[in-house]
Amino acid sequence: MTETKKTDAAAPAGSPEGPLLKVTGLVKHFPINKGLLRRQTGAVKAVDGIDFDVRRGETLGIVGESGCGKSTMGRLITRLLEPTSGSIEFEGKDITHLGVAGMRPLRRDVQMIFQDPYGSLNPRHTVGTIVSAPFKLQGVTPEGGLKAEVQRLLSLVGLNPEHFNRYPHEFSGGQRQRIGIARALALKPKLVVADEPVSALDVSIQAQVVNLLDDLQEELGLTYVIIAHDLSVIRHVSDRIAVMYLGKIVELADRKALYESPMHPYTNALLSAVPVPDPRRRGAKSGRILLKGDVPSPISPPSGCRFHTRCWKATELCTKQDPPLVALKTGHQVACHHPENAPDQAPGDPALPGAADAVVTASE
Repeated sequence: MTETKKTDAAAPAGSPEGPLLKVTGLVKHFPINKGLLRRQTGAVKAVDGIDFDVRRGETLGIVGESGCGKSTMGRLITRLLEPTSGSIEFEGKDITHLGVAGMRPLRRDVQMIFQDPYGSLNPRHTVGTIVSAPFKLQGVTPEGGLKAEVQRLLSLVGLNPEHFNRYPHEFSGGQRQRIGIARALALKPKLVVADEPVSALDVSIQAQVVNLLDDLQEELGLTYVIIAHDLSVIRHVSDRIAVMYLGKIVELADRKALYESPMHPYTNALLSAVPVPDPRRRGAKSGRILLKGDVPSPISPPSGCRFHTRCWKATELCTKQDPPLVALKTGHQVACHHPENAPDQAPGDPALPGAADAVVTASE
């Protein structure tokens, strides 16, 4: 999936009404309770203060290592989880603390595609029952009848409409994910959050599902937030990309700028890990950056910049001050005191002892 289907033009500016989704200072901490009295002894800081917006008609990709808070963030903006603090605005309306009744009308506009196509479909229900569930929950009677609309949706995602009465176990993983996509699109949502939509599928099927999402966006005018750890998938589908590390967004830029001129050292390390299938480069230096150590625990993240424990550019300032996410170029935001491909934000600050040894360059 190396070729890119999206154009390299800048993302659309959005409508005059503002962004479709606006997230400000979003935080989610999961309490840790111990002892007989279940007293709180700490918290897992899964999402720890993130800001971004999603423009109408665009695809925002979210990437990062496992455990960085991507999926938690997806469940927060769809309000499947209650935020600890911060605000979420959808079409200018604050939905941060809406209850079940308050969110019910908005469920038509905000839908989610889940990661596991085996666990997200009820094995006791037929495909027709699964895809028609949103209509019944919202009390909507589609024009032409429920069965005809469900069969149209199945056809839309590349399935046989005659499979209406089959059960999920009769389908492959890729077909089950298409059923999940049909269910998410049933009520013609404005925003679709896809949490690792292809990671559980065979590589041969991944491209088909990604291309399907692209085609549906063009046909139905959808807005996507796609969460993935596969940089090739994200490059193929996204207009803008946000890179997350340990609960925070460290870089946010349009696709072309991020891949051609990454500013955050962590983004640079991620991109260096993407394999290049070129036999002519065998034996040559790959320039791959191997970070030493593991991602710190979200229970007690490092002070200052969270990446400083693994960064080869870390200085004293990085241990004390958390860098804010600021725009160093038009449309390119980064949270780093010593960015790459941009002016140093803290020149002359003394380097940490051993920081230069925090990374090694590998050869293929």
